[in-house]
Amino acid sequence: MPGLEVVLAVAVVIIGLLLAAVIFVGLRVVRQLAAGQVGSLGAEPRRGNYPAERDRLKDSLEALRVANEEAAGALEEARAAVAAARSEAAALRNETATAKAEAASARAEARKAIDAARAEADSIVERANRQVEQDAQRRQRRLDERERLLAVEAKRLAADADRLAADADRLSGDADRLTERDRRLQAIEADLAKREASLACREADLSETERRRQAELERIAELTVDAARAELVESIEAQAKREAALLVRDIEHEARNTAEQRARQIVVDAIQRVASEQTAESVVSVLHLPGDEMKGRIIGREGRNIRAFESVTGVNLIIDDTPEAVLLSCFDPVRREIGRLTLEKLVLDGRIHPHRIEEVFDLARQEVERLCQRAAEDALVEVGITDLHPELVTLLGRLRYRMSYGQNVLKHLVETAHIAGGMAAELHLDPALIKRCAFLHDIGKALTHEVEGSHALIGADLARKYGEPDEVVHAIEAHHNEVLPQTVEAVLTQVSDSCSGGRPGARRESLEVYIKRLERIEEIAGARGGVEKVFAMQAGREIRVMVRPEDVDDIGAAVLARDVAKRIEEELTYPGQIRVTVVRESRVSEIAR
Repeated sequence: MPGLEVVLAVAVVIIGLLLAAVIFVGLRVVRQLAAGQVGSLGAEPRRGNYPAERDRLKDSLEALRVANEEAAGALEEARAAVAAARSEAAALRNETATAKAEAASARAEARKAIDAARAEADSIVERANRQVEQDAQRRQRRLDERERLLAVEAKRLAADADRLAADADRLSGDADRLTERDRRLQAIEADLAKREASLACREADLSETERRRQAELERIAELTVDAARAELVESIEAQAKREAALLVRDIEHEARNTAEQRARQIVVDAIQRVASEQTAESVVSVLHLPGDEMKGRIIGREGRNIRAFESVTGVNLIIDDTPEAVLLSCFDPVRREIGRLTLEKLVLDGRIHPHRIEEVFDLARQEVERLCQRAAEDALVEVGITDLHPELVTLLGRLRYRMSYGQNVLKHLVETAHIAGGMAAELHLDPALIKRCAFLHDIGKALTHEVEGSHALIGADLARKYGEPDEVVHAIEAHHNEVLPQTVEAVLTQVSDSCSGGRPGARRESLEVYIKRLERIEEIAGARGGVEKVFAMQAGREIRVMVRPEDVDDIGAAVLARDVAKRIEEELTYPGQIRVTVVRESRVSEIAR
């Protein structure tokens, strides 16, 4: 190995240098000794110095001998080191040969590994190139999409800039108008200052005139100012007592009228609930017969068939002079429909007797229950409610035959749910919950003839009983203000109910009568003094009257509302109640510069 040869060469050089140094030192010592002897021979012998010279010479010879021995030892050591180095060099040559063989095999393996690495690197580079191309395509697509969005945003910003420019022009025009108004106000202020000065002069003149007039009146009336004031207070007190008595009489009269009107409303509700003659159109069904002889068969011998029919079905059967027709009357629409189907099947079968009536009644009841169940399920599917209690589904089916002012209650519930869902979607609320509230708000009407109380409270108890959420229960009980609405769901249920029931054509009244009533309501309110605008709202159930604040004060607004409500009661006929709201608003604006 080249490194080993270099080491041997260096060791040989070092050994040679050591030998040269030893030889040089020995020669120098010999020369010094020889020089010392010669000098001692040529000089005069000094007395007493021979022993010292001999000792010094002996010491020098001894040092030379020691140096020769050391040089010989060093030479032997150097020869031994060279021999060891040569043996080590031989071993190293053998190891070098082995290392060369191993290096050759390692080079071969390295070449194979390099070839494999090059192939792997080529495949990686190829995949990286493909990935780069795909990334470039994706970046290009994103860039195209971003450019498109930027173009759209640029168009929108351009439109906003145009709109802002238009707003700036409008504001500039408003600034000009405000400047002109400011100029007019300054002129008015100057005029008012002049008028105030003249009024102050006139007030001084009037004060002097009033003082002279008061003195003249005291002289003529022979009364002092205090005596006149006491007499005036007494007369004003008597007048106030008279006006208070009149006001008390008017209040009592109005209370009696209001109580009478409220009593009439309660009586009307009670009459509608117990199904008297005033509501016969809503609780009577007509069944056409194939002939008048069928009436006798329906009555039976001594009236046993009609008695059995009425006792089994609970429906009153009215047989009068109407040709080929009989009337069925009952306050329960489901029971009335069962009776109508029972009588229809009996007429078609021809066999009419008490036992047959009971059999056909059972079949008709089952058929009506199936029809009610199917109607309720169809309504639930249309509204999108799937998790309703079975008892509530049954009650909803009974509303298929329930009418309210000529409007089918089940269809009214479906329509109300759709209206409430649309409003909830517009307000970004939960449409499912609000549709559920609106769909169940009249569920109590299925039991109003069986349970005492308002249908809103009855429906709330039913919903609470069958596990409906608190929001639904509150919306049901508050949709007619029996309970004060406290949630958004309750308010939207009220609004959707009003929209469905108050729209033209929804209930039993013509569009022409509806429009004329609204026009007459606005005319009654608009004919009063101080009224600026009148709006008939909520399908005519509320009248909002805007008055001029300088013409009508707060007391006058209360009087105006009472007078308009009384006149509407006297001149118009309408279902429910009409709320009269008088709005008196004062606005004062000023400009800060």
